[in-house]
Amino acid sequence: MDLSSINPLVLLASIMVASTPILLAAIGEMVVEKSGVLNLGVEGMMITGAVCGFVIATETGSPAVGFIAAAIGGAILALLFGFLTQYLLSNQVATGLALTLFGLGLSALIGQSYVGIKAPVTSNLHIPLLADIPVIGRILFQHDMMVYVSIAIVAAVWAVLKFTRAGLILRAVGESHDAAHALGYKVVRIRMLAIMFGGACAGLGGAYVSLIRVPQWTEGMTAGAGWIALAIVVFASWRPWRVLLGAYLFGGVTVLQLNLQAAEVPVPVALLSMSPYLITILVLVIMSINRGRAALGAPAALGRVFHASH
Repeated sequence: MDLSSINPLVLLASIMVASTPILLAAIGEMVVEKSGVLNLGVEGMMITGAVCGFVIATETGSPAVGFIAAAIGGAILALLFGFLTQYLLSNQVATGLALTLFGLGLSALIGQSYVGIKAPVTSNLHIPLLADIPVIGRILFQHDMMVYVSIAIVAAVWAVLKFTRAGLILRAVGESHDAAHALGYKVVRIRMLAIMFGGACAGLGGAYVSLIRVPQWTEGMTAGAGWIALAIVVFASWRPWRVLLGAYLFGGVTVLQLNLQAAEVPVPVALLSMSPYLITILVLVIMSINRGRAALGAPAALGRVFHASH
């Protein structure tokens, strides 16, 4: 065992990178749930975004175009979920689970001929002056663009929900769709837009895994990140900045277990590998014990079917 091989600066910088795909997926899902819709298909949308982003980035040689394609791919899959649940009124839980299975199968099919191919290199930003600050510069200001885009999305979601009329309407639809409908708001349209936004964010998260985190395509490479994102939304009580904190916490656990494996800590590798998922389960158990606190931030209409004739 050699803990001296773990560089604290590199460790902290790695946490930001490891947390980004989970953060993108979680903030998108939070917006979806704020509108009153429960989409359990985050994993499926992430893996679809991962393969779409990888294929397009490889073919065009541009990671930026790949990320755009990933967002579109995730949004299209989310649109399918929205059509089934909002127009055909299918069960949201069952449809979300089916979406994950469909996404996993579709991505495996599309990515068959891309296994083993390296993704185009995405360069890190070197922010002048800030990147040269001792310690802080290495941790915060020498990352790729998507790390900062993810934080910007969190800030934008917080600002929209808190300060804008659009955010107020979205929250109103999530709290009482019948009251929002009575006031003349297009509940289904609003929810469809939220669902597509969530899908686009999940797609970006998946593409981050295939283009930056592990710059190659491997079947099932999101490895449960979508489920962790779902847990983080509950852990964060549906609040944007808590989603950021939760994502960085879970990303930290993931990075730490990889570093402990590299340092040959005398703990079974399997136990270290499953630690992020154990932490996820533990958080959900703790939150469910105090159900009043967990439900405090949950939208009142979450998961409920809406029909204009009701």
